[in-house]
Amino acid sequence: MSQDRIILVRHGKPALSRSVWLTWREYRNWWQQYDEGGLTEEQNVPLEVLKLAEEADLVVSSPLRRAIETAELLRNQPPDIVDADLVEAALPSPHLGPIKFRPRGWGVISRCVWYVGYTGGLESHRDARIRAVRMADKLAEHAKGGKTVLVTAHGWYNRMLKVRLKRRGWTCVSENGDQHWNHRIMIKE
Repeated sequence: MSQDRIILVRHGKPALSRSVWLTWREYRNWWQQYDEGGLTEEQNVPLEVLKLAEEADLVVSSPLRRAIETAELLRNQPPDIVDADLVEAALPSPHLGPIKFRPRGWGVISRCVWYVGYTGGLESHRDARIRAVRMADKLAEHAKGGKTVLVTAHGWYNRMLKVRLKRRGWTCVSENGDQHWNHRIMIKE
């Protein structure tokens, strides 16, 4: 019996610098630029991920430019499907006055306050979970019949998808972290 397989790949390294210090307002603007921006030209695509892309029957991508460019680097063509349900979960920066952090620090703060209910007018944690359930169901349907589906999306959202897939009987057989180009392989027999 063949296995249905979903490979969740985090996008490649973005061009936007993370070595800046920002206030909460500046971080909101920075995050918007991050979402609109693409990948840096100096990409070392891991051979393992290239091989996984070659094995894919279908490539599904987030609509954000960095995810689409990742799919294109992996297969030298656009993704087969672009799905808005794959965008990254919101990172609303709380109003902390003139205090400055680097984007990574703001990411941690924003993710924490988002978990406890702060949205800053963006998607709530609950709504992101609902979206992840919907996306997990779509991916499982795409993989039915022993197909391999490669997904190019985002770090936190890929984590959310992993949890939703596991609750549907999928097993994570390989995972190598949350850095750019890292991936998780989910299977279901």
